Amino acid sequence: MEKLNIIPIGKIDQKILDYLKIELRKKFGIEVEIAEPMEKPDYAYNPKRRQYHSTSILEKISKLTNGVILGVVDLDLYVPDLNFVFGEAAPLMRMAIISLVRLRQEYYGLPKNESLFRERVIKEAVHELGHVFGLNHCRDPKCVMHFSNSLFDTDKKSSSFCPKCSVRLSNC
Repeated sequence: MEKLNIIPIGKIDQKILDYLKIELRKKFGIEVEIAEPMEKPDYAYNPKRRQYHSTSILEKISKLTNGVILGVVDLDLYVPDLNFVFGEAAPLMRMAIISLVRLRQEYYGLPKNESLFRERVIKEAVHELGHVFGLNHCRDPKCVMHFSNSLFDTDKKSSSFCPKCSVRLSNC
């Protein structure tokens, strides 16, 4: 596999970027670098929804660098047919994006829980990168590639690939 570039988009806590760098290196066994940050993506903002269109951000990122890319934003993302997305992958462009906003307990009016937040962040990053590396959604509810329709689904699954997805990943 090639190198993975993590691109912070807007203001992102350096601790989360460092955490992703370490964990993604372990999960995929590839070199991971944190790239120069991009400006806040005002061009992708939809004032009616008060959210950012994730596909527009991916299109902009695609012009920046080669290799596999994971964009990280601390903004609420959407695609037109859904109320929100935790992330989006563009496998043909070898890139994905994740949002941190809805992964925090505080978003739902609950007390802050840093370890749960980090667990959710790595699950979403691994899930979206799994798509980039050729995996589809998995029926195993514990597999990281299982579709998350809600945070409940994300919390139920692990941050690891099931045996079937692990084999598929090694063949990609």
